[in-house]
Amino acid sequence: MSATASPLRRLVNFIDSDYFEGDPDVIRNQPERMEWGRLIPFIILHLGCLGVIWTGWSWVAVATAVFLYFARMFLITGFYHRYFSHKTFQISRIGQFIAAFLGLTCTQRGALWWAWVHRHHHKHSDEEEDFHSPGVQGFLWSHIGWITSSCNFPTDYSRIKDLAKYPELVFLNRFDLIGPVFLALVMLGWGWILQAFVPALGTSPLQMLVWGFFISTTFLFHGTSCINSLAHVLGRKRYDTHDDSRNSMILAFITLGEGWHNNHHRYQAAARQGFYWWEFDPTYYMLKLLSWLGIIKNLRPVPDSAYREEEQIGGRVSA
Repeated sequence: MSATASPLRRLVNFIDSDYFEGDPDVIRNQPERMEWGRLIPFIILHLGCLGVIWTGWSWVAVATAVFLYFARMFLITGFYHRYFSHKTFQISRIGQFIAAFLGLTCTQRGALWWAWVHRHHHKHSDEEEDFHSPGVQGFLWSHIGWITSSCNFPTDYSRIKDLAKYPELVFLNRFDLIGPVFLALVMLGWGWILQAFVPALGTSPLQMLVWGFFISTTFLFHGTSCINSLAHVLGRKRYDTHDDSRNSMILAFITLGEGWHNNHHRYQAAARQGFYWWEFDPTYYMLKLLSWLGIIKNLRPVPDSAYREEEQIGGRVSA
């Protein structure tokens, strides 16, 4: 960052996720390594949870944290993953902007960066080029280490041209800090309203910030990261996908249906990842509801070939 730049320009550059002191292509080709400086936001997030020591808890604060966990998990699974990464359904331009904006509150960067990383993962699943393969680089790296490496930060817009053509999505991707700041302010405001008008609930602005932002977001991060670190380790394989993706009911409950990872790696374009009624997939149920309401359309189904293929292998599953 130039020392002669104006204070305003330095501030914009600081919060712009697309600003790098160097060529992004060169940065992406640097060796991967865990950078302790980039761990600071995660340390702050986890330390913020300790605020419960001073703020205490209330049923409304806990309920808010649980609601925000599942609501934002759906934003990740239904929109960041199944829409932006795989285009498993259609939505209006306004709808995708709203989804991308709300997705920023998950504190997992912008939808375009997320989609680029995920598409790269599918292209190189469990190979050396995979950013977060537990089989290649271990649990800790696949769970959190990879996201602290500078080489994984610049968004490769050339790999997501279908999304990069929308300037409003690029703007949100660049200034992804909008989401966490927005959520933190909403939590403070929500806590103030409840304290002022419903004091019997026993909450406060800081208590709501701790539970609704710090605790809920920390659990959300680890829940989402379990797909990177455990979904290629825990569970069983239905299909031969030439990688270690597996199906896990446990992970499906944690992530609203993303645990049927082997199904997904075999048929990425399907909006449904739990291929059978007994495979719990709440994200798909919510998407189906949105389609009935006319908010989204053209949910791409599981192809008949998926069921024929399983019949051909005799319903075989492997450990």
